This record gives sequence, structure tokens and C-alpha cells, in this order.
Amino acid sequence: MSLRRAFEAEHARRDAARHAREEAERRQQQEDLARAEQLYNALAEDEGFLREKGLTLALRRYTVSLNHDDYLIDAYFEAGTASVRAADKRTATTATAAPRKQQTVSTVEEALEVMAQYLADETN
Repeated sequence: MSLRRAFEAEHARRDAARHAREEAERRQQQEDLARAEQLYNALAEDEGFLREKGLTLALRRYTVSLNHDDYLIDAYFEAGTASVRAADKRTATTATAAPRKQQTVSTVEEALEVMAQYLADETN
């Protein structure tokens, strides 16, 4: 084998590995976005309840948020998991409140349950 052939083989191997990583990342992002949309749709089904609790539902790429004048509850989907957070706006010194609670979950159903727990905490 010559240096040229060894170089070309190595270059081709690296290109194939890079393409495989990019494709895997693209698939993961699509899955994360689909899961965020699934959670958003589940929350949007009960518009009357959201209005009753003074909540505004929003979807921004991988983040689903329940926004209230006093607090924020959101779920951020990344790499196959969701980080569910609750923040208190009443004590925040900036426009974005720092999370008081945070839990990592694996499914949309778990994200919904944790968001419900955080909402119950905020309304008691």
C-alpha cells in the first residue's frame, strides 16, 4: 500500500464517520422536536384549564413552557431526555428567572407529570 492509498482510505473513513455522526445528530434533533411537539399538543388539549390557571402555553423549538405572571414551568428536550424546570418570577431580579427546581425525565408522559407536580406546588 502506498502513502497516497493509505491517506485516501483514512480520509474516506473519516468522511464516512463524520456523515454518520451528522445523520445521528439530525435524527436525534428530529426526535427531540417531535417529543416537544407531542408535549405541547398534550398540554394544549385543555385550553380552558390553562386559562383558568392563568397560564400561557408556548413552544419554541425544543422547549415547551407554561408561563404565569408569578412563575415559569418549562421542559427542554435534548439528546433523548427532557429537563423540566420551575422558576419563581416574584423574586427574580432579571427578566429570566433562575430555576428553583429541575428534574430530568425520559418520556413525554414523565415530563407532563413533573410539570403537573410543579404546577400543584405553585398553586398551593
